[in-house]
Amino acid sequence: MTRTPLRPLARILAARRDGENPDAIERENLAQRHEEARDAARQRAEGRLLVLGVVFLCAFSMVGLRMAALASSDPVEPRAAASGAQIVAARADITDRNGRILATNLTTHSLYAQPPQMIDPAKAARELARIFPDLNEEKLLERFTGKRKFIWIKRRISPEQQQAVFDIGEPGLLFGPREMRLYPNGAIAAHVLGGAGYGREGVNSAELIGVAGIEKALDADLRDPGRGDVPLTLSLDLTVQAAVERVLEGGMRLMNAKGAAAVLMDVHTGEIVSLASLPDFDPNDRPRPLTEGDQAESPLFNRAVQGLYELGSTFKIFTAAQGIDERLVSRTTWIDTKGPLKWGKHRIRDFRRYGPAMTVEDVIVKSSNIGTARIAMMIGPERQQDFLGQLGFFQPTPIELIEAPGAKPLLPKKWSEIHTMTVAYGHGLSASPLHLATAYASLLNGGAKVTPTLLKQGTSRPGPRILAENTSKQARELLRMVVTDGTASLGEVAGYHVAGKTGTADKPKPQGGYYEDKVIATFASVFPANDPKYVLVVTLDEPVDTTGKEPRRTAGWTAVPVAAEVIRRAAPLLGLAPDATPGVTLARN
Repeated sequence: MTRTPLRPLARILAARRDGENPDAIERENLAQRHEEARDAARQRAEGRLLVLGVVFLCAFSMVGLRMAALASSDPVEPRAAASGAQIVAARADITDRNGRILATNLTTHSLYAQPPQMIDPAKAARELARIFPDLNEEKLLERFTGKRKFIWIKRRISPEQQQAVFDIGEPGLLFGPREMRLYPNGAIAAHVLGGAGYGREGVNSAELIGVAGIEKALDADLRDPGRGDVPLTLSLDLTVQAAVERVLEGGMRLMNAKGAAAVLMDVHTGEIVSLASLPDFDPNDRPRPLTEGDQAESPLFNRAVQGLYELGSTFKIFTAAQGIDERLVSRTTWIDTKGPLKWGKHRIRDFRRYGPAMTVEDVIVKSSNIGTARIAMMIGPERQQDFLGQLGFFQPTPIELIEAPGAKPLLPKKWSEIHTMTVAYGHGLSASPLHLATAYASLLNGGAKVTPTLLKQGTSRPGPRILAENTSKQARELLRMVVTDGTASLGEVAGYHVAGKTGTADKPKPQGGYYEDKVIATFASVFPANDPKYVLVVTLDEPVDTTGKEPRRTAGWTAVPVAAEVIRRAAPLLGLAPDATPGVTLARN
């Protein structure tokens, strides 16, 4: 900026020449300079006021927008801004149908170290290795003398272990409060509960999340802060569950089976009162999943839900019931059972020779593959698929377990006439014991479809009708005859009128074909047959009864007596009084 002199020499000389006062020139220039300075200051002030006004306008606009957003949003509970407050550790309890605790939380502590604060790292490492045998003293000392300032030692310790660590007297060993998931009944209902572990962790808290079973399937519900102290109530009965598991374990050992499963379901509501899979595990100390090999060999594998098996002759009642319901046959209709039944290169044979013909009644009671296949041929593939689909055999079961969606039945790629015949007696279609229990409940409760559930139901709503009530009654009568006169005679339990069907299916080889000496043995039953309340399915993997002169693998010798003992133990616990009337059986039409 060029500054104009107050007394420019040229003008001073000219003023003196013209007789003017030179001081007037200086006063004029000085006044002009002051006026210019005032104009500049005024412009600067106006600019600052404009900027300040824009800032205030933006601030008030932001406040207004925030207030509008808060006014239009749902109210939420404010949270403290303390460290770790964003980790929600709360998790609702899980109880059985009678309010008995199946899963709850227990306050405990974690153990961590801050090496810069340690006085004697060598002693700390030595004492910790003594308290926790799974820790290595040398590795601990290496970590304590390294550059790290924070080290997790144990995510969860018991009060006794906490006291032992405290007694070491090392200021660099510190404890953090947290909650752990506790399953007070140990392995009981392990496959239903699944287990929980830690998600996000902080020094002062840790997030409990479900890792399997219903804990993971309903994880968001269990962690909902708005739930408060309301527990999740299951349909399981803890006492019945314990009895079923105990009998199933004894039966599995007695029958030399490698695995077993059982499903006990209310036929009207679909509530699962007991669901067991063996071998099992303790969710308090959940084992790691297998990293190689067959996952079905792991104790984490839920055979009742994830296990897909050919369930053998238990399917025959579906074929007979559909034939009766569609009026293609009656119970007294004679069926050609001459064998073998030929279809191309395939041959269908019966376990025993029964003669050239038998009634539909005898086809079920004596378990004829040929007779069942011939009824299925009358029905046809399309109607058979439609009926089995209504029973739930084409989709995973909609049960509240994270493992259930992956257990979709294995179906024939092309449903030809030979598949219509083999599926009719339980070969060529693989489903879980839970699928079978659900289908039996729908078939035998009067013909209304049920949906399996692990949650206690307040009221029951009948599902869509699958078949006529009279057909359902006749199906129960046929299954009752299987127990009184057929292959399930060892299934009779005095006073409870058990009805059911055996199924023995050869076990498939991984590389194709079937084993000659390995089977899946199943008994699907309902009791009491004259007023059905519960369906029970028991499945044994590779059983063999060695109490006789020769090994026996069929379900009548293996799965049936185990199921009968389950009913004998569970029925009184379910509040079912035995019928003391001797000789009571269902009327035969």
